[in-house]
Amino acid sequence: MVRGVLFLAGMSVIVVLGGIFAMLFYYGMHAFSDISLSEFFLSTSWNPSAYGEPTYGILSMVVSTLFVSVGAMVIAIPIGVGAAAYISEIAKPAVRETLKPVIEILASIPSVVVGFFGIVFLGPLIADTFGLSSGLNAINGSFLLAFMSLPTIISVSEDAIHSVPEEYKAASMALGATKWYTLVKVILPAASSGIIASIMLGFGRAIGETMTVLMATGNALRMPGNLFDSVRTMTANIAIELGEVPFNTTHYYSLFAVGLMLFLMTMLVNLAAERITQHIGRHKL
Repeated sequence: MVRGVLFLAGMSVIVVLGGIFAMLFYYGMHAFSDISLSEFFLSTSWNPSAYGEPTYGILSMVVSTLFVSVGAMVIAIPIGVGAAAYISEIAKPAVRETLKPVIEILASIPSVVVGFFGIVFLGPLIADTFGLSSGLNAINGSFLLAFMSLPTIISVSEDAIHSVPEEYKAASMALGATKWYTLVKVILPAASSGIIASIMLGFGRAIGETMTVLMATGNALRMPGNLFDSVRTMTANIAIELGEVPFNTTHYYSLFAVGLMLFLMTMLVNLAAERITQHIGRHKL
């Protein structure tokens, strides 16, 4: 009985995931009856409402999404892994018991609140610091997404570091290694598969975030040249346009095609994480 219930629970996840993919694939493929694959993937012009010849190129949005997400990981990875190592191995019990609930609270902050912070405080600060006309740009989004990814990276990494057997630490210390050397050369490598998983989860969170980047990145439909340019990510584009687009039009179907691309990107990130952790696990044996 219990085995059957657990089997149904596991299969329900697969069914829901397959249903989402099928819906995106079905509607997204309709777009390519009117849009060529080369235009969709290689063109930087997205202007479905253009008079005469609408354009449906997503390259600039893909690059913008990667700009913001990779920038977020550059900020979040060292802070997140460092904080996890501190909480697990260095912090006193009282500090640890205070920090862990605070990190969990950070994860519950609504994305719209983070977006307000980016508009009201971080955007003007970036504009004043770098002499820009506007702080609503890719680097603003990267900082905000890094903040939103930190709870995931810290929590999962801290669990991975905490699960390293005490024998590893004791053996290293018995050989005369310092606590810092043990942390860097023994504990973190032993927990690397869990740390990589946390990074990939954080990266997936950054790619899929909508409201924060919608509010704080400027929403400029153009190819970004650097992190100080205003950008529009794929998620923001869907959120802006899907509510007002006429049903069963090329524009409507093209937004589902963008959603299908997002789905495939996040799936590839998860598959890459799985392969990396398996590779590391084999080398540890």
